[in-house]
Formats: sequence, structure tokens, C-alpha cells
Amino acid sequence: MAKITDNDIRTTMQRYGIIGSALALVNAVKRALIIAPIDISVLINGENGTGKEFFPKIIHDNSPRKHKKYIAVNCGAIPAGTISSELFGHEKGSFTNAEKEHAGYFEVANGGTIFLDEVADLTLDAQARLLRVLESGEYLRVGSSEVRKTNVRVVAATNKDLLQMVKAGEFREDLFYRIAAIRIEVPPLRERGEDIKMLATKFSYDYGEQQHRPPLMFDESAYRQLMSFSWSGNVRELQSLIREMSSFESGIVTGDVVKKYLNQKNHSGNLPVVYDKAQHDYTQERELIFKLIMQMQSELQELREAMAGKQQGNKMHLSSNINDLQRQSTQLATVHHSNDDMVWQNVAEDYEIDNAPRSQQSSRHSFSDIKATAIDVEEDKIKTLEDTEREVIINAIERNHGRRRQTAEELGISERTLYRKIKEYGLEYRNNRK
Repeated sequence: MAKITDNDIRTTMQRYGIIGSALALVNAVKRALIIAPIDISVLINGENGTGKEFFPKIIHDNSPRKHKKYIAVNCGAIPAGTISSELFGHEKGSFTNAEKEHAGYFEVANGGTIFLDEVADLTLDAQARLLRVLESGEYLRVGSSEVRKTNVRVVAATNKDLLQMVKAGEFREDLFYRIAAIRIEVPPLRERGEDIKMLATKFSYDYGEQQHRPPLMFDESAYRQLMSFSWSGNVRELQSLIREMSSFESGIVTGDVVKKYLNQKNHSGNLPVVYDKAQHDYTQERELIFKLIMQMQSELQELREAMAGKQQGNKMHLSSNINDLQRQSTQLATVHHSNDDMVWQNVAEDYEIDNAPRSQQSSRHSFSDIKATAIDVEEDKIKTLEDTEREVIINAIERNHGRRRQTAEELGISERTLYRKIKEYGLEYRNNRK
């Protein structure tokens, strides 16, 4: 085995445009160069945006297969129903739209290298076929019983924990140990220290050259801000930020400027925000529940009125509907300590709570959270059903400045029902406009 020198590593990194001097990154490149001449499967682990795609090329270009085909396949981008056909081919008429026979990637790349990116997304059927290729070089086209042979080196990559997927039954254990004979770990950007400075400077110069404008310059406070950020999107996220700043800023960029753009990313939802349940009072969720109750009560009243003028046969049918509404109203208004998740889920599905207007969704989370809130309300004996209903009506009247029609529309009830509720709760003094 030839010894890999520092010069070999530097030359390789320059050739593939890999910027950085972090020890973990350098070791990953060195490991790829060492394993390249050895004809064995390799698994590359790393988060999205770390540059995993460079390493299969390094391995292929420094192997005896370098003059043969190199094919990169994004397993996550191919529909589950066609992945086996894409990888191993199919015969004419083997499935709908199979109008002619098709040679798969393993057939086309015979003698070369296949890079299976996002290998964790392979279906179990495709995993079984891949295992057979790795063990014997044999495969079957979809719809064929003819055994074919191929000689392909497989380099796979994933951002997922395949061992955890094996334990969960989502990835074959025997395949894992086949493709992970050698593993290369690509470090995330947040662990690469000073590399962030070099990458930010490079991206700034690249963008300036593309747009024919002077590149941005960063002072030390700007670099400190960049190096203290978590970079969940890694190199791609940093590149995106520099491109954005280069479009709107010029000259020397300070830490305050960088902080402004990082805060914008956070507020726009590009970064995960930890939600603190303790600071949420569930006011809107409570109003949503009792609004549904009021809607059902309104429907009950209308059904009762309709029944008065119907024949006996129609009365029986409407009575059944009333019983259903009463049962569902009871399920919403009465909360027990048991974990009766099916009842709550059925109510959520019946009234399509998840499809409520955005104004009702702004501070909502899962329906299980609403259920838990209702349980808390009952346990603490904070308000009776009537108190809460009265409060919901008062809030709606005030929001609509006493306009009865708008208030009824917001609550999802008729004006007649609203007027009856106003009289029932003695709120005539608040309802001063129609």
C-alpha cells in the first residue's frame, strides 16, 4: 500500500475544490485515498450539505476502475415503485408503461463505480436485490428470471443512523455490514472551526466574480458571529447566506450585519425553534373547542325547528342526526382522565380541525395538546362551560365592535342563535351595532 503524503491530500483537496484544514476533514480525505485502490464497498456518513458527494469521486478516480463508468444515483429522488427498475433494469411488458426493455444502472456501470446517495431510502425489496449484487455480482431485471452478472464497486452515503434503522427493522442488517465494510465520517461545518472563515471568504470572492462586483470583506467580529452559528445546513447554508449578504451589502461586513442576517434566517423559519409549552396559555385552542360546541348547538336548534314541520318518517331520521350531534358535543365538552385518544381523534377528523382557517391555527399545535389543555381546565375547575362560552362571545363581540353579523360569521353561527345567546347571557349592552 502506497503511503499517502500531505502533498497528496492537498493536491486532492485542490482538485475537487474542498476548502478547509480541519483535522477531521483532512483525515476523511486521507482515508478515501487510502481505501481507493482496495476494491471494497464504502459507506460515507455525514449531515446534509457537508460535501459527501466529493468522496465517491475521489475513491473512483484513484482506483483501478477510474477509466470505467462512474454513476451517481440519488436513491431518495427515485419513486419507491421504480427504484428496482432503475437500478437493475426491467423487461418489456413487466409493468404498466414498460414499453421496451431497460438496462439498469448496475448493468450500465459494469466494471465501474456506482455511488448510491441517500441509500437509507431504498425499499426493502431494492435492499434485497442490492445485497445479492454485493455478495455474488448477480441480479435479475424486473420481470425476468434470467440471472445476469455485473462487476460494480458500490460507494454509499447517508445522513441517517443506519444502525438505528436496522434496530427498527427499516434497513437490512446483512446489507448494512456489506456496504459499511469501510466507513468515512464527513464532519459538520460547526466542528470545522477556522474553515468557516476560509469558506466565507471563498464564497464572497466567487459571488463577486460572478456578479462583476467587489467581494465582501469580513472583520473579526463578523467571523466570530459566523463561527458561533450552528449551521444545520452546513456548507450549503453558509454559501446561501454569503450569497444573500453579497446581494445587499458592500465593503466591510461587521458582526452586527452578520447577526442581522442570521436573525432573519431564524425568524423566517430556516432554523429550528424550540417551543416552550409553559409559556402558552391555549386561549385560542379553548376558543376553538367551544366554537365547535356552539356550532353543534346551533345545528341542534335548527334540526329541532326543522323537525316540527316534517312527517314522522323524517322525524326519525333527523332524531338520529340529533343524537349523533349530542354525542359528539358531549365528547368535546366532557373530558375524562382516561387516555381515550380514539374519541378525541374522531372528533378532530369529523370537524377537520387541522383544516381550520389560519387565524385559528397561529398558536395551535396537535389536537392531543388541545385535549391535554381541556383536561387541565377541568381538573383546575377554572371555568364552567357556560362561563367560557360567555367569554368567547364577549371577545368576539368586542373584536367586531358590536357588529352582530360579523360576530356571528366569526363564531360560525346564525345571527338568530347569536341574538339568543346575547339575551341568555345578558350581553345586550355590548351588542350596540348590527
